[in-house]
Amino acid sequence: MFRKWKEHWNVNSINLALIIATFALGGSLCGWVGRKILLLSGLEKGIGWFLIYIILISLLWPVSVLLVSIPLGQFRFFKQYIMRIWNKVRGKKMTGITIFASGSGTNAKNIIEYFNQPDRNAKARVRLMICNKPDAAVLKIAAENNIPALIIEKERFFNGNAYLPELKSHHTEMIVLAGFLWKLPALMINEYPKKIINIHPALLPKYGGKGMFGMHVHEAVIAAGEKESGISIHYADEMYDHGKIIFQATCVVTEGETAASLAKKIHALEQQHFPVVIESLLEK
Repeated sequence: MFRKWKEHWNVNSINLALIIATFALGGSLCGWVGRKILLLSGLEKGIGWFLIYIILISLLWPVSVLLVSIPLGQFRFFKQYIMRIWNKVRGKKMTGITIFASGSGTNAKNIIEYFNQPDRNAKARVRLMICNKPDAAVLKIAAENNIPALIIEKERFFNGNAYLPELKSHHTEMIVLAGFLWKLPALMINEYPKKIINIHPALLPKYGGKGMFGMHVHEAVIAAGEKESGISIHYADEMYDHGKIIFQATCVVTEGETAASLAKKIHALEQQHFPVVIESLLEK
């Protein structure tokens, strides 16, 4: 049971213990305050007393757990938890995001931090990190943010079930490719039509395709004498960098530009626009 709670809330054992303690102490506090209020009101116990008591503790519970959560260091968790409950009451759905990444994870980190903000956490949540390299730095980012990580192997990905059971078990509704270097199998694309997006560090349809990633892209742009480059965010399909373009942003390629200096400009565009475009797609 505790293991399921840890996975569901993406917390470690210490935080889980503090969360359970907050629930218990917050519940006791709101019950005690509710009884005190009714005692001061002078109402006699009866059906009316119990109905008012239930209404009181329902209203007091969010305030009580937030107060208790502050000294226990769980305020952020409970603020987001209460926001999610409120959105469920309103019928507003929170989207589960799975990120696929193969490298350092700078874009993945940016997306996680963006949706960890209290005013955005109720809209979407990164529920799973998928990686094809066991030594990739992005796995450390997932661990630091208490996000489950899955290392996949090529045979099952392309010739098996494409890890769809794992995606579904983590309530994946959108897939974000943030520096993921494998093509996607048809099984996954068919399961998530127009729900998989990718970012490419050039202005597609130029400088896309197999082998066009990282510095290879920037070197090709400079070698061709291009005056501008940029980023392309697009829907993913079974071909490299081929799906319908959703958004592009540009930057100037200056005289004497190097692949390293151009990479910095592209990275700034990625950090600025990628999470915002993801959020805009969720709102649609």
